[in-house]
Amino acid sequence: MKKIFVGLLAVSVLGFAFTYSPKNEVKTVKTETLENVDGINFFHGTWNEAKAKAKKENKLIFLDAYTDWCGWCKRLDATTLKNKEVGEFFNKNFINVHMEMEKSKDGPRLSRALRIKGYPALFFMNSNEESKHMISGYVKADRILEEAKVALSKK
Repeated sequence: MKKIFVGLLAVSVLGFAFTYSPKNEVKTVKTETLENVDGINFFHGTWNEAKAKAKKENKLIFLDAYTDWCGWCKRLDATTLKNKEVGEFFNKNFINVHMEMEKSKDGPRLSRALRIKGYPALFFMNSNEESKHMISGYVKADRILEEAKVALSKK
């Protein structure tokens, strides 16, 4: 009986040792930075800094709203947003922001405010966070260029 008790006690202690998880553990969020040789060059800074830059330069903000789990978002990043022609047009005409909508500081608030129903969601907005034009889902290079021109006409 004593051996069974000692055995159960040992198993319990080992079980607790491998399941420890502190409640106040801080999880770091991946910094949103993308460097593109070809394609869109995304702004490196806070959302408020992007809005201030857009206001100063009198440009719309192109917001690529994505999530880490979204397969179509990853495909958009790997293809359309790396297209040379798309990059040249967007880099010239917009302040480009690539934002993870669940983990970034402003993502959850913007997601609610913009009423995002699915990802990727691509917004063309002014410095007051007013959406001027929106594209939902994966798009190819030719379509995103057409939509960007429509957004500029609504500026």
